[in-house]
Amino acid sequence: MPDSVGENPLSENLTRVQQKVQRCAENAGRNADEICLIAVSKTRSLDEVRSLVSLGQSSFGENTIQDAMTKIPHLNDKALEWHFIGHLQSKKAGKLPGYFQWIHSVDSIKLAQKLSNAMQNNSKSARLNCLIQVNVSGEDSKSGLKPAEVKPFLQEVLDQQFPCLVWRGLMTIGVRGDEQQTRRAFAQLRELQQSCREEFSLADFDQLSMGMSGDYCLAIEEGATMVRVGTSIFGQRN
Repeated sequence: MPDSVGENPLSENLTRVQQKVQRCAENAGRNADEICLIAVSKTRSLDEVRSLVSLGQSSFGENTIQDAMTKIPHLNDKALEWHFIGHLQSKKAGKLPGYFQWIHSVDSIKLAQKLSNAMQNNSKSARLNCLIQVNVSGEDSKSGLKPAEVKPFLQEVLDQQFPCLVWRGLMTIGVRGDEQQTRRAFAQLRELQQSCREEFSLADFDQLSMGMSGDYCLAIEEGATMVRVGTSIFGQRN
């Protein structure tokens, strides 16, 4: 009789990714417990997410509000943590409170203001953990601030004291197919995060969201505290 892991490809994939996170962390002299594995569930079905929840996965990432609302309201497990990882139009900021605990893609004062207003108007939400998206590689196809813009941006959001927004760190996307450039980008983001934390005396500015299915081991080696893995867990998208 086949074992339970063999019966469920999601279980097999999740175990494989968890083991790789463990190995990559150990090889980098790090503790795997420092790294949050976010299962990127964009375009995936409610049943697939439920299956992962039953396997003990608790952190999920979504790219669009519309897709997220087909899942989050149907999963009432308070232990689940939802991360908004896509580009968010400021006009949709009001949709996040009550559903997401994290946003990885803040890159404008306008969006920060809208998120702050939305959080204050929502009685179910205490705070939103915010990461600043940085376009380290400078690619036109990617959203995010330039590295040189991060400290002035952080200074401004701290000066404005947006209620309910907690500034927790930085996020970036690697360069597809270029390991050397990706490693350089991840290292640069780590240095920028550490510099911001010290310069602005922010003890909680300790998160680095970087690394996806193709490069999360590199990201872990360069200090990632959050990796966003979709395809390696769920399989190829249709």
